[in-house]
Amino acid sequence: MNLKLNTPLSDEKVKKLRAGERIFLSGIVYTARDAAHKRFFEAIKKGLPLPIDLKDQVIFYASPTPPKEGEVIGSIGPTTSARMDLYTPLLLGRGLKGMIGKGPRSKEVQEAIKKHRAIYLIATGGAAAYLAQFVVSSEIACYEDLGPEAILKLRLKDFPLVVAIDSLGKQVFPYRVEL
Repeated sequence: MNLKLNTPLSDEKVKKLRAGERIFLSGIVYTARDAAHKRFFEAIKKGLPLPIDLKDQVIFYASPTPPKEGEVIGSIGPTTSARMDLYTPLLLGRGLKGMIGKGPRSKEVQEAIKKHRAIYLIATGGAAAYLAQFVVSSEIACYEDLGPEAILKLRLKDFPLVVAIDSLGKQVFPYRVEL
């Protein structure tokens, strides 16, 4: 079954989703990779405000290529999510509701997803050029000095995803990762 889902997410929206379901996501999401996650983590630990409000938001673990003339964005595909696992429980505690990436997550992240009633979605790896067509706008949100890893604010329209870990902790992966 293919479901349509719009951001921002909420407990009500997330609790209805089940591992293995295909969804089409529309609305605002933010890109963030390793360097941006480290900055978020350091800011939170120092008691500083974050440059974006994470409440009910979705982070896409991606850094797209530059767009060609006339395009909204270049190729945009998921990066390996496990690299963000160190930071994820803290961000979920700050209200982050969803993540988009590829690959399994650590036991700590799986538990944090359940605790905070969040969701982990996976995008098809190797299909970055195809996925770009579902991005209808893109702008730098913050950390412009990070270059390709700057946080972007994207507007998606029917971006194809699969629920990899649902808010109950059920997952599509046949094994657990211990990092």
